[in-house]
Amino acid sequence: MGLPGSGLAKGLAVTLRTMTRRSVTAHYPDVQPELPARSRGVIGLFEENCTVCMLCARECPDWCIYIDSHKETLPAAAPGGRERSRNVLDRFAIDFSLCMYCGICIEVCPFDALFWSPEFEYAETDIRDLTHERDKLREWMWTVPEPPPLDEAAEEPKEIAAARKAADKLAAARAAADESASGEGGGDA
Repeated sequence: MGLPGSGLAKGLAVTLRTMTRRSVTAHYPDVQPELPARSRGVIGLFEENCTVCMLCARECPDWCIYIDSHKETLPAAAPGGRERSRNVLDRFAIDFSLCMYCGICIEVCPFDALFWSPEFEYAETDIRDLTHERDKLREWMWTVPEPPPLDEAAEEPKEIAAARKAADKLAAARAAADESASGEGGGDA
């Protein structure tokens, strides 16, 4: 058993130690905080990659993503071909008053149209103003940091390997065609 009043003495020692330490003050908003790389702030939209597949809106557990689109008919690429139709994005909005920042929408996007932006200063005076439309989401896209570089010791992705193989075949075929064309033209002279 300890001495009477030892708990009080320990508490006063902690208090004195804390009082003598220099305090650390964050001078926000004058000095921006040092955020970790790839921190989650808001969701940025890279509109050029969006195909209006609606996966993000369907998978969102809070139903805070609103997408409107229309179909547009494109003329045939070649004569005698058929017309194609594609979805055109009219509205893409996220209600950040409902969003729980789970990142499911970013993970399920098959076309890399949604990204985490480190922006965190988007407070509004009215909760109804927290629904941000695609113009604002596009602005946040330009603050998204670049992904870390790939590991040089890693295997090349199979998609890139297949594309490189096809490009090498095409280059070899063009070189052979150029060689045969220069051989035919050189014999006439």
